[in-house]
Amino acid sequence: MRDNLKELRTLEELRSALEESSNRTVLLFKHSLTCPISARAFNEFQSYLSEADSSVSYNLITVQTARNVSNEVAARLNLTHQSPQAILVRNGRKVWDASHFAITAAALAQAVESISD
Repeated sequence: MRDNLKELRTLEELRSALEESSNRTVLLFKHSLTCPISARAFNEFQSYLSEADSSVSYNLITVQTARNVSNEVAARLNLTHQSPQAILVRNGRKVWDASHFAITAAALAQAVESISD
């Protein structure tokens, strides 16, 4: 896993990431280990991370190993659970999300840039 990517495994870690969104943009990436579409999206995410904006906090939620965290994201941010799913959060609220084939390195870069403006 890349140095700039944290894996969220507990509700406390999720709470901390959502609190962090008061100070900077937080990206949550929900990933399924068994889905080929998720594997493709994760490759796009990793490609994006190689050139990512360092002012953003990047977080991974693996749905098979952190189902409660994945479910809590959907509940707290008023989203329908999807996997793969990329979610940008500011001030504890979702400001952008994408799922499945809409998750590309270019889409992530554009979304982060538009939120940071």
